[in-house]
Amino acid sequence: MIDGFIALYIFTLAAILGFEIISKVPVVLHTPLMSGSNFIHGIVLVGAMIALGHADTTLEKTFGFIAVFLGAGNAAGGYVVTERMLEMFKPRVKKTDDNNEGDQS
Repeated sequence: MIDGFIALYIFTLAAILGFEIISKVPVVLHTPLMSGSNFIHGIVLVGAMIALGHADTTLEKTFGFIAVFLGAGNAAGGYVVTERMLEMFKPRVKKTDDNNEGDQS
């Protein structure tokens, strides 16, 4: 089992490294990066479901359910954000104002 301080050190190092890597990504690559992260979230969700399936105690089942719930929300939210980002790159269609043309009495 990993000691608490070592686990905290690894978590802190991963958070700092992740922030530094993500902050250096150009804007053009954010959509493919989001797509890749959605794929990883899907794998995390499958892992959480497998862990929940092997849970024996109530505490393990509770943590497993929370992991599945948060993983599903994270994956779904990632797809929503990716869809919104892709909408930004589509050309805008000009709206014609047909109602204001014609007779103005």
